[in-house]
Amino acid sequence: MPLVKTAVHQVADAAKRDMNKEIENIIEQVSKEFDLISTERKATLEVLSNFIQTKRGKSDLTFICVHNSRRSHLSQIWAQVAASHYGFNDITCYSGGTEVTSMYPMIAETLIGQGFQIETIAETENPIYSIKFDGNTHPLIAFSKLFDSDFNPAENFGAIMVCSSADTNCPYISTAAKRILLPFEDPKAFDETDLQKEKYIERSLQIAREMLYAFSKVKI
Repeated sequence: MPLVKTAVHQVADAAKRDMNKEIENIIEQVSKEFDLISTERKATLEVLSNFIQTKRGKSDLTFICVHNSRRSHLSQIWAQVAASHYGFNDITCYSGGTEVTSMYPMIAETLIGQGFQIETIAETENPIYSIKFDGNTHPLIAFSKLFDSDFNPAENFGAIMVCSSADTNCPYISTAAKRILLPFEDPKAFDETDLQKEKYIERSLQIAREMLYAFSKVKI
């Protein structure tokens, strides 16, 4: 399939050489901020840690929100970064929804600004993106899909519900080994406002912080 680049991805090309350093700086920053996570929230994150630990660091994780457009993508990507950072190379992270829409463009813009290399490999109503956080790893493939899409694991995975609506719409996932409710506030509330960019960055950093915390508690 031919590679199609859009204007926003030209920014990624310019920053490509420093991509890993930028992400490493974010990892260092948010890893010093674990005290910002509430005790209640840490307890929920440690449910995820315990699931990974019971799988001995070899598991699939699918992050689910209704539209698979914002929070589920950020969670998938930062969870994969956290897994790589802590050396859990047998963990693969996915995302999905209860409806198919598209990955919201502000997600790509936010991640590019944080050092990720993003390219569009299919320019359609539901674009397909290649996302890299490390020059030596395979890219993550991001697009909106149902949580039970053939692209995602079929069984024995951890299903992490990152919005309350998905939790309501998917009260039971028979093929999941574990179902975990871990909702994040939706940055969509700030779309087309002066706070949009700030709030997307804020949510991305929160998710980065919490995924790194969860993986830091896994002891294999």
